Amino acid sequence: MREIVLDTETTGLDPLRGDRLVEVGCVEVFNRMPTGQTFHRYINPQRDMPAEAFAVHGLSAEFLSTKPLFDEVVDDFLEFIGDAPLVIHNASFDISFINAELDRIKRAAIPRERLVDTLLLARRKHPGVSNRLDDLCSRYAIDNSHRTKHGALLDAELLAEVYVDLIGARQSQLILASESEEIRVGTNGDAPRRQRPAPLAPRVSEAEREAHRAFIATMGEKAIWNEYLAQPAAGPA
Repeated sequence: MREIVLDTETTGLDPLRGDRLVEVGCVEVFNRMPTGQTFHRYINPQRDMPAEAFAVHGLSAEFLSTKPLFDEVVDDFLEFIGDAPLVIHNASFDISFINAELDRIKRAAIPRERLVDTLLLARRKHPGVSNRLDDLCSRYAIDNSHRTKHGALLDAELLAEVYVDLIGARQSQLILASESEEIRVGTNGDAPRRQRPAPLAPRVSEAEREAHRAFIATMGEKAIWNEYLAQPAAGPA
């Protein structure tokens, strides 16, 4: 199953009061594992950057002024996410900004039925404690030491790792990998012989066997074939 882990950065907390999207980052996950495929864009919000927001992500109005507008990246963004579920930490926040930008350019909103909110999942699994992304990274031993400021792609990559642990998929993968390794490798490190559930029917007739024995007898007592004839016949593999 294909899923998209998504994060955004913005100029503030409320798109209804003029705050805008400034960065979007996405990580593709297939069968609960990141594929390495990502989408990342900075977006010109066409407005100033409040000091509080700059302190969070470090994106200045000057830096963003040279970046494309949302309507210039929207097609690439929508193509990347396709119809996959969107895995987002505190999903209502990010989707409100994305849908506000879509509304500005008269594009259809992304339905909330597509959202998987990892904050809600974390609160159910770890009630009564803080479940910020940094807290979850610490809880699941995920290295986030390079996260000195928020960044949409970096946070999406970290969330993809957290998501695998949060839903217990990593443990399932380890169990499957362990079982696969036991089947693939024998106790001495050699690949074990696979046994057929039912032996194949013999393809050599008894008359042919007798003819072969007679032929070997003409080679003398030291013929190497005599060693094989002296051994009991092995069952078919």
